[in-house]
Amino acid sequence: MSPWMKLRVVVLSTAIIASAGAWAQQSYPAKPIRIVVPYAAAGGTDTVTRLLAQKMTDSMGQQIVVENRPGANGIIGSDLVAKSAPDGYVLLMTTNALTTNPWLYKLPYDSEKDFAPITITAAADNLLAVHPSLPAKNVKDLIALARQRPGQLVIAASGAGQPSHLSGELLKQMAKIDLTTVQYKGTGASLADLAGGHVMITFASVPGLAPLVRTGKLRALAVSGPKRNSSLPQVPTVAETLPGFEVMVWYGLVAPGRTPHELISRLHDEVKKALARADVKAMLDSSGFESGGTAPADFADVIKKDLVRWERVIKQAGIKVQ
Repeated sequence: MSPWMKLRVVVLSTAIIASAGAWAQQSYPAKPIRIVVPYAAAGGTDTVTRLLAQKMTDSMGQQIVVENRPGANGIIGSDLVAKSAPDGYVLLMTTNALTTNPWLYKLPYDSEKDFAPITITAAADNLLAVHPSLPAKNVKDLIALARQRPGQLVIAASGAGQPSHLSGELLKQMAKIDLTTVQYKGTGASLADLAGGHVMITFASVPGLAPLVRTGKLRALAVSGPKRNSSLPQVPTVAETLPGFEVMVWYGLVAPGRTPHELISRLHDEVKKALARADVKAMLDSSGFESGGTAPADFADVIKKDLVRWERVIKQAGIKVQ
């Protein structure tokens, strides 16, 4: 075959592949899409996913099916998606666990390479709160008190490696203070002990703590996010005292790695369209969530930075999962 004939074959093949890709994009979705939630039903991840699935079903003309695959702190469901075909029909609603699990468990997948970020759908602050008997009115007071009484102040955490736990460890490391951490199996038990004065400090979700703060059973010192929370505007951020401190509990939609860019872009646009709806915004706001919609590249940057940060925090704290 002459060089010119070879060139014509290459050009024709490229055109055929491009045409096939364009046709596939136009026909997508041709069947129902599954979003795997790697946690049990009724939790924050499940709530956000089902809210979006309903709206995306309406706009995409295909059923968006939510499938709960709980187990091993999200690893079972995540592995299922990591090993699925990169065709846009099996997706994962993940959380910060995507960036903390690599440093706590031996994983059957790579948290960065085996997933294609689509968007952060929603995020929420943690709230730093103390029992009213503790003579600390703000983060500066708490740090000073902890330095006066090293190891004597007890901070409650809901599960090793969970956002509440890591928020406390980050505070200890950045403020250079010694707090004694007590692990609980759930947020309910930790908040009951905190309200009863058996432990003095905790980080937990704003929706979970806000009612106790409003009734005076707890004192709010700060929120963990980069800006003040709209539901508690008078409460400062931790970063106002410790610049650079930021912990957000995020919920992000990802696809299997190697999913075509065109499909990622389409899915991002559909999620963003759903998040822009007034009823969706209202439901997220009422549940204490901040609406997302970040670009795929920005979400990828969050994952990369969180992997680096949580590796450092977890290793320095010597956190081990039982």
